[in-house]
Amino acid sequence: MKEINRREISDEWAHAGIVEAGDYAFISYCMENEGQSIENQINGAFDILQNRLESIGLTLASVVKIDCLFKDIRDLSYLAKIIQERFDEDYPARKAFETKFIRDGIRFQIDAIAFKG
Repeated sequence: MKEINRREISDEWAHAGIVEAGDYAFISYCMENEGQSIENQINGAFDILQNRLESIGLTLASVVKIDCLFKDIRDLSYLAKIIQERFDEDYPARKAFETKFIRDGIRFQIDAIAFKG
C-alpha cells in the first residue's frame, strides 16, 4: 500500500488541509478574505487552493472536483466567471452547497480533489 501523507494539520479543528493518498490529493478548508465581498472571498479561496497545490507540486489544472460552500447560494452567480479566469478551460467537476458557517464573515469555502498521477 502507498503512503498517506497529511499536511497542514490542525489539532484544534482535528483536520488536515492536504491529504495525499494514492494518485489523489484532497484539499480542504480553502477560504480567505473573511468579511470582504463575495468576489474577494471566492478569489481568496482559489488563492489558498492554488498555494496548497503548489506546495505538493500541482497546479489548478490538476483539480478534478471542487465542492463550493456558500453562505448564500444566490452568490453562485459570481463563481463561473472566476472559474473561467482561473482554470483556462481545464474546468473541474463541481457542485455548490448552501451552508451555515461558524463565523458571520465567512461567505465561501472550497474543498477540492486533485489528480497526481
